[in-house]
Amino acid sequence: MRRESMKRLLLVALSLSLLLSAAFGQLNFVSTQFHPATEREYFEGSLLPSFTKLTNVKVQFLPLTYEEASTRIRAEQAANRVSIGLFAELQGGMELMASGGLLKDISGVTFNDRTFISTFEKFAQGYGIKQFVPWLQATFVMVVNKKAFDYLPKGLTKEDVLKGTAKWTYYALLDWAKNIFDKTKMPMVGFPENPQGLFHRFLHGYLYPSFTGGQFVKFDSLDAVDMWEYLKELFNYVSPGSSTWSFMSEPLMRNEAWIVWDHTARIPAAVRSDPEQFIPVPVPAGPKGRGFITVLVGLALPKNAPNETEAVKLIDYLTSPKIQFEILEKTGFFPVVEEAIGVIPAGPNKVLAEAVVAQAGTQDAMVSFIPGLGPKGGEFTAYYREAFRRIVYENEDIKKVLQDIGPKVYQTVKDAGASLPQPDASLFH
Repeated sequence: MRRESMKRLLLVALSLSLLLSAAFGQLNFVSTQFHPATEREYFEGSLLPSFTKLTNVKVQFLPLTYEEASTRIRAEQAANRVSIGLFAELQGGMELMASGGLLKDISGVTFNDRTFISTFEKFAQGYGIKQFVPWLQATFVMVVNKKAFDYLPKGLTKEDVLKGTAKWTYYALLDWAKNIFDKTKMPMVGFPENPQGLFHRFLHGYLYPSFTGGQFVKFDSLDAVDMWEYLKELFNYVSPGSSTWSFMSEPLMRNEAWIVWDHTARIPAAVRSDPEQFIPVPVPAGPKGRGFITVLVGLALPKNAPNETEAVKLIDYLTSPKIQFEILEKTGFFPVVEEAIGVIPAGPNKVLAEAVVAQAGTQDAMVSFIPGLGPKGGEFTAYYREAFRRIVYENEDIKKVLQDIGPKVYQTVKDAGASLPQPDASLFH
């Protein structure tokens, strides 16, 4: 009880401090992005100080988890004591906030010198308002050490992998991984399974759509059983080091994995170190299509947010073509402004961009968005990791595990009050 009381006092003190800072002109910027140490160092040590120097606007950067950010904004709105001036979040999270009437309509915030990608502008609208200004985009791709191409299975070519043709499937990946293992005695596929890694995104946003057609509405279906049987077999050729890896650049550069999957913001170090050796490629396809996540980050103003003028200045700065390109160079997040995309020079960033474009342009592409579940987001992803652990590592019966966890997944989404994300929503049209 004493510990809980102390925590509450600390939260109250922090809230009062932020309210005072907002009152005196400091912009409090909450973000669910730029949490890894290198990204945060760039953001706080370079990007924001440059903005302050240019505009004389001081910014307090507050990196919070999806759950913390959602809880914080809801609490401030309920108490009518809003200290957060600007909010960066994924599209799904923004939609959930907008559905609860927590965001300010920013349809009047426009900039004449830039063109936002029209698809992203479409997703920024909803519930009768413009919820956010698009800021960043990212996805997850595979990166292949070119040594692996010497072990391609029969019927699969390097061109198939690079272009994401119909032959580049998860079963082709399995044959490829087995071929490498049989000839080298090394399991050379790698995933970021560490709790700080993003392996859960592979499960709910890549495998599930590719094998079942949805992220969670068919969690315990027969198609899902087939998917888990496939994953169990693939893991015969996945490096045991995966359980310790958070970012896949280092295992690639240490020659501990030849075929890896990760977020485009977490693999640039390897690609930049040798873009001819480490080659980004589209992900494979499953029986239902080539499922992949498009990560769209936006900038929004909470309803009744203070310091609106300063917030708009920061939005202007962060979405300018020059800063959009700089963020790509420093973090691997891709621009949402056409003027920035068109000037990416040849080199590692161009290589990554080409893989992203190739993946999105495949004929069997199946776009997924990360569900906006607010405080329930952690529970949602934990269930996928639990299913993985019990099925792949503990060898429990697949149907039993899915029947156990499936209702919990559905209830979590229902409790969050979230609308169905893609591709689940398409199953009901």
